[in-house]
Amino acid sequence: MSDVTQIAELPGLGPKSREMLARAGITTVAQLRELGAVEAYVRTKRANAGTSLNLLWGLESALTGMPWQEVARVHRTSFLLAVEERERNV
Repeated sequence: MSDVTQIAELPGLGPKSREMLARAGITTVAQLRELGAVEAYVRTKRANAGTSLNLLWGLESALTGMPWQEVARVHRTSFLLAVEERERNV
């Protein structure tokens, strides 16, 4: 996955997700990797009404290669706590 340079090349992120990320100012894989799934999700949620948790699972899946369903199952609690903490500190 390290040779992926365009967000469009990441698995599991469709056109709508890419548009939402772009509205949040996240346009490169490098930015996404630097921010991580939680921060990218929080920023995207701020820039886009109606952003669902599916984007969070999809972002982590795209970054790690783990299926989004597994991300949601394994990391749900820790990610929700991290999002809550991050949103509190905005």
